[in-house]
Amino acid sequence: MSGQGFPHRTITTHPSDPVPRSAAQGLRRWQRWLVLFALTVLVMALGLAYPAALRGPELLGCTFEEPWFLLGLVLVPFVFYRGTLGEDARNVRLRLGTIGAVASGPLGRRVWLRDAPGVLRAVALALLVVAMARPLNSVVPQSASDEGIDAVLVLDLSGSMRAVVDNLPDDLAQLAPRASRQLRPTRLDAAKAVMRDFISRRKTDRIGVVVFGTAAYVVSPPTLDYHLLDGLVSRMRLDLIDGNGTAIGDALGVAVARLRRSNARSKAIILLTDGDNNSGNLDPSYAAHLANVIDAKVYPIQIGDGDVAEVQDGFDLFGQPRYRQHRFPVNPELLKSIANDTSGQMYIAADADALRRSFHDVLDRLEKTKFEANVATFEDLYRFLLLPGVLLLALDALLRSLVLRRFP
Repeated sequence: MSGQGFPHRTITTHPSDPVPRSAAQGLRRWQRWLVLFALTVLVMALGLAYPAALRGPELLGCTFEEPWFLLGLVLVPFVFYRGTLGEDARNVRLRLGTIGAVASGPLGRRVWLRDAPGVLRAVALALLVVAMARPLNSVVPQSASDEGIDAVLVLDLSGSMRAVVDNLPDDLAQLAPRASRQLRPTRLDAAKAVMRDFISRRKTDRIGVVVFGTAAYVVSPPTLDYHLLDGLVSRMRLDLIDGNGTAIGDALGVAVARLRRSNARSKAIILLTDGDNNSGNLDPSYAAHLANVIDAKVYPIQIGDGDVAEVQDGFDLFGQPRYRQHRFPVNPELLKSIANDTSGQMYIAADADALRRSFHDVLDRLEKTKFEANVATFEDLYRFLLLPGVLLLALDALLRSLVLRRFP
C-alpha cells in the first residue's frame, strides 16, 4: 500500500503495553478451567460428605438391588458439559456492533462462579442415580441359637375352598378382607386369616408354606421371615393354580422334601383341606411313609364337617350375591389314617374359631428343640445419597434464580 501514496507506519510494542486480546482470552480460558475443576472437587466433597461420614465403609462394600439404574451415570458427563461449557454455545444470541468495551471491562466474582449451577446439577444427578440403584449393606449373618419347631403349612387351593364359612370373628375378618361386604367369607378366607394369625404369633418357629390343587407348589421354604410369609399368604387366590383337583399325596410329598434337611427335633406338617385325594402322582399313604422317614408328624385339619356346603352362584337382578348348595366329597378316614401313620392328630374345624384352636393345639403337642438359625439383615443405603442429591438440586435452583442469572 506504500506504492499508492499511503505513508508507511511501523507499530512497535513495549513491555508496558496491554496484553494482546488473543493472549488474554487464552489466559481467561485456563483460569476458567481451573475454577471449574475446583468447583467440581468442592461440590463432590460437599455431596459425599454426608454419606461418607455416616455410611462410608458400608457404601464402599455395598451391593445394588437395581444395578441397571447405574446406566444412568452415562448422562452425567452430558449434563456436566451442558450446564458449564455448553451454556456458552446456546442458540440464543444478542448481536452487538462491538464488544470491545465489554471484553476489556472488569470481571466480577459472579462471572467466575457461572459454572457452579451446572456442576451442582451434574453431581446431584450422579447421587440420585446411585440412590435409585438401591445400594444395600448386608450385615454379616450371625448364628443364633433359639428354641422352636420346623413346620410346613399345606393349604388346599382346590375349587371346594370357595364354599362359605359363617361366623368369622372380627379379628380374623380383618386378616382376610373381602372384595365386598355383601360377600360371605369362604373357607379360603378363613384359612388365610387363621394362617396369618398363626404366623403373627410365632417368634422362633421356622414356617414354610405349600399350596396344592391339581399339583403342589412351594410358596416358601421354612423361614423366620414372618413378614414375607404374611405377604405371600395374604395374596393367595383360588385362581392362582389349577384347582380342578385335590392332590393331597403330592402336597405331603413336597412338604416332606422341604423338611428333609431340617435338624429340628420337632417337625410338623399342618395340612388344611376340605376334600378327598383325587389328583396327583403320589399316594397319600406313601407320602405319610416318607414323613415317617424324616420323623415328621402330619396334622390334617378338615375344614368343614360335611360334604354339602353353600357356594356363591353369581348375583341376582338386584346385585345381591346368590348362593346354592353344592356337594364336595370329603374323606375324613384318609386324614385320620395319615395322622395315625405319622403319630399326628386329625382335626375337624367346622368354623374359623375351631380352625384357630386346631392350630394352637398342634403347637402344644410339639416338643420344642434347639436349632441354629442364621439371621442376616439388610440395610437400604439409598437415603444417604438421596438427601445430598436433593439438597444440591435445591441449591442449583436457588443460584440460577437469585444469584447467577444469565442474560439473555
